[in-house]
Amino acid sequence: MSETPHIDAPIRTMTTAEWLRPVAASARFVLQGGPAALAAAAGALGIPDADAAGRTTGDDDRTLIWLGPDERLLIAWRESATTLDARLGAVLTGHPHSLVDVTQRQVGLRLTAPFAADLLNCGCPLDLDPARFPVGSGTRTLFNKTDIVLWRRGVDEFHIEVWRSFEDYLIRWLTESAQDFTGRAD
Repeated sequence: MSETPHIDAPIRTMTTAEWLRPVAASARFVLQGGPAALAAAAGALGIPDADAAGRTTGDDDRTLIWLGPDERLLIAWRESATTLDARLGAVLTGHPHSLVDVTQRQVGLRLTAPFAADLLNCGCPLDLDPARFPVGSGTRTLFNKTDIVLWRRGVDEFHIEVWRSFEDYLIRWLTESAQDFTGRAD
């Protein structure tokens, strides 16, 4: 039996399977609020709000993913959760909202391969055809009973947000299923 990957340990398949990598540590918040709260937060971040269902906005520093009409997942790549919390708290004062730091709850994985969409469709009910789920799309969905946030960053590149407690399960499931596309476990 192979060794179980740990949260901070490299994934066993990462040395040979370039298609699945953990993303760098980042701050993550779930923001719920009305249009004024969402606009204030986006303005403080210097990016437009993800104002359409299933879309993302952002840049190399921050990304907003539409999770619902009044809910966004914010991922900040180069800013601490403490700094981001203070910045958003200042602009959200006076706006009814909920801002929850989920930095420690979940992790990100980057899936990049010509077979990425097909692999994800082994456990995800979404139609991942680029015409239906184009680059820039993002949504909360299920992957084989596991709650994930899926974001299409490129035609063959996806970002997956998953709770830490399901990370090992998801990695093992993807690795085993990838054998159908690669002909090997790694």
